[in-house]
Amino acid sequence: MMKKYDAIIAGYLCVDMVPKFQNIDPATSISNFFRPGKLIEIEGLGFSLGGVVANTGMAMKKFNKKVFLNGLIGNDFIGKIVRDWLHKYDLAEGIKITDREGTALGIVIAPPGVDRIFLESTGCNKIFDLDHIDFDAISQSRLFHFGYPPLMREFYLNQGEQLLSLFSRVQEMGVITSLDFSLPDLQSESGKLDWQQIMQRILPFTDIFVPSLEEVLQIMMPDIYTEFLSVTTNSDITDLIPVSMISKIGQKIIDYGVKILLIKAGHRGIYLLTANISSLNKKRGFNLSEDDWNYCELWCNAYPADPAKVKNATGAGDTAVAAFLSAILDGKTAEQAIKFAAIAGRNNLYCQDIYIEINDWEDMELEIESVRNEIIRF
Repeated sequence: MMKKYDAIIAGYLCVDMVPKFQNIDPATSISNFFRPGKLIEIEGLGFSLGGVVANTGMAMKKFNKKVFLNGLIGNDFIGKIVRDWLHKYDLAEGIKITDREGTALGIVIAPPGVDRIFLESTGCNKIFDLDHIDFDAISQSRLFHFGYPPLMREFYLNQGEQLLSLFSRVQEMGVITSLDFSLPDLQSESGKLDWQQIMQRILPFTDIFVPSLEEVLQIMMPDIYTEFLSVTTNSDITDLIPVSMISKIGQKIIDYGVKILLIKAGHRGIYLLTANISSLNKKRGFNLSEDDWNYCELWCNAYPADPAKVKNATGAGDTAVAAFLSAILDGKTAEQAIKFAAIAGRNNLYCQDIYIEINDWEDMELEIESVRNEIIRF
């Protein structure tokens, strides 16, 4: 019997606001740029939906998947922006509204020559809990994807008790579980938690785990992560982590019970490690080649990006995940799935509006066939 939905995408939902700077000298220091009392003229304010629910959900719909978005917004002006946007793409059915808190928003400050600065208000995401999860929709789906626990207060309290309850219940329903992460703010309540201990509880009930390299290092090797932070200045922390360490972290996660691990390493590429995936094929709607997917370890280099075409790096990881999950749902090989993830993440850089501008599935297939990018097998 066919399921009504290919995937339920639940968790963090927000609106990103990006001031558009003009006449800014790229050599201007950040301290001088934000000097007290200074007036900075901008060309306007760009709005886009953000968070796993919008980014991954809208991309998966563009990739021909039947998706149901399960998030929470406030009964406010920012919430109206979200509702109108999702209604336009027929994706608002599972979005719930609350009067208790406002809609989450992020202000992305990115003047020329300065690395992006994020100001984030988690808003009503901090009260999003099990009561807001649409289990009826999940029962009619092949896959359940959730993100991001460090920004979802009710799901990280009490050592992740509600997150554990959620994932164990979804697995009992015979639905594949998938989890995305976000980097905790080390000065926040979430950043002071023992995430390694929390994930030890959650990962046995997680079929697919798709964190970034920096996130997974902070979770699984917090002491080493702190060491890397102490030596990074202008360098990207992902450039400092050797592949041997990535493999070691990956095996630790697989040992906890994850069947498919995808680690996003930005401009370096993507790493894939799997266990025995036969249990996934026992769930309705899944048919992966066990000869191909069982116990594989792959690396896919990032596809080159044209700097002249880059518009926006926000959401690239979410779009890569959307393509990876879509490939899995289509029964693609492991090599095909990781290539779809890499090409979609790169293509995201060229988009302001993911749903309108991102390449569709057929175009990505043609590009993968035409651009040489050999997979490294370990």
